[in-house]
Amino acid sequence: MKRVFFTFALLLSLLVSQSDSTASIEVVEFDTASQEQRYRDLIAELRCLVCQNQNLAGSDAPLAKDLREIAATMIKQGDSDADIKKFMRSRYGDFVLYEPPFNWSTAFLWLGPFILLMIVVIGLVLNIRRRQQEELFTPTHATNDAEQVKVRNLMRDTPSLKPEDSEKPKR
Repeated sequence: MKRVFFTFALLLSLLVSQSDSTASIEVVEFDTASQEQRYRDLIAELRCLVCQNQNLAGSDAPLAKDLREIAATMIKQGDSDADIKKFMRSRYGDFVLYEPPFNWSTAFLWLGPFILLMIVVIGLVLNIRRRQQEELFTPTHATNDAEQVKVRNLMRDTPSLKPEDSEKPKR
């Protein structure tokens, strides 16, 4: 009996949650199919100010619903996409656009990644050059004077493999 009650409660909660999610879909009627396509493209390009990582098309926030209604109304009135974006920018700032325009207030946003990349590349080049200089001036095979003397003696006693040295008569 408990299992039947649990199954019934689970199905009932699924039905209730399903009806809530379908209730948030709004239907907007346009005169032409081109207006509807412009509306879909426009709300995909505008950011929800509440969700911040969703566009207006995918957001269920009340503000996103209001912005979709404003966009639909302006499209029906014959405003261009540029006019609608300009209105949204003047009212909510550059953040409402997924691709904000390049100006002084957004310069760091556009140039920041390139500046950071250049800093990293310059840092790597300087680090590599410093390491190469350290390797030239610090012998890695001989750490003290006794070992350096042994290396010199071994080098002096080793026969040369150069062709000009083999032609000379030995004394």
